[in-house]
Amino acid sequence: MGKKSDGKLDSLSVWALAAGGMVGGGIYTVLGVVIAVSAQWTWLSFVLTGLIAIPSAYSYVFLTNKFHEEGGAFVFLEKVNDKKMAGNLSWLLILGYVLTISVYAYAFGHYLSFAFHGDPLLMRLLAAGIIILLILLNLAGVGKLTKVEILIVSVNLLVLLALGVYGLTQWNSTQLVAGIEPRPIWSSLFGGAAIFMAYEGFQLLTYEYDKIKNPEKKFMPVLLSAVIFVVFLYVIVSVGATMIGGATSMISFKEIALSISAESAFGKTGLIIMTIAAGFATAAAINSTLFSTANLSKRIASQSELPSWFDHTNK
Repeated sequence: MGKKSDGKLDSLSVWALAAGGMVGGGIYTVLGVVIAVSAQWTWLSFVLTGLIAIPSAYSYVFLTNKFHEEGGAFVFLEKVNDKKMAGNLSWLLILGYVLTISVYAYAFGHYLSFAFHGDPLLMRLLAAGIIILLILLNLAGVGKLTKVEILIVSVNLLVLLALGVYGLTQWNSTQLVAGIEPRPIWSSLFGGAAIFMAYEGFQLLTYEYDKIKNPEKKFMPVLLSAVIFVVFLYVIVSVGATMIGGATSMISFKEIALSISAESAFGKTGLIIMTIAAGFATAAAINSTLFSTANLSKRIASQSELPSWFDHTNK
């Protein structure tokens, strides 16, 4: 897996990076929040949001292939001669990506501090520390290690899938509303509104379009299959993890819901595995978002929509 000898990302690499970009920050940060809102309809929240993410991904790839240029929404608007709107949207995207990185770092800090019985101060130090470390690694030129990211993604997906499938084998529908009031089906809409960032990572690959091998032919089916897989994975994990941990525990410890579920299923071993998976997954999601945000900033700075020093590349 990884890059071919020509330096281009093959289909498997693109698929893994797309799935990892979504899952790395998504399910770890939002599961407990959605359960609190939608309870037994949490799985439907992920489905409804996924049904928005799929055509969104299609549109991103279609337009990226049409213009044959990386840069995402900025390029799309620039090509239709709406440069002012392109600049405004890009500023909003950058702000959104910074907030997304903050959420991922928040999840990283919570999962690791919980495993070490840390206090809120440790959580904050870990969250700030991982961002500083990844910024320094990127400045040093070693922040983007595709093969390492793909390995992290592969292990992460297997851990989540295993947890979800194990939970489904322990089927007990009362766990979905254990200790809480059942929610009406329309609550899934409110749950879905809170979690679109769980799918946000699919667009990051459009900023690396020039690095994808044969994108005109391969990018569309690869990215769409990754989004569809993630929708199914989220459904399996949201139901399976709640079957193990119970709704009350998942809500009470919503920042580390998957650790609670893994510990309930497999004891300390489960907690350790999930902490490692969550730590690497959220760190990889931070890194991918950081890297793509830097590429976007450089791209729009070259069009004078940001100060010129954003276009600087160090040695």
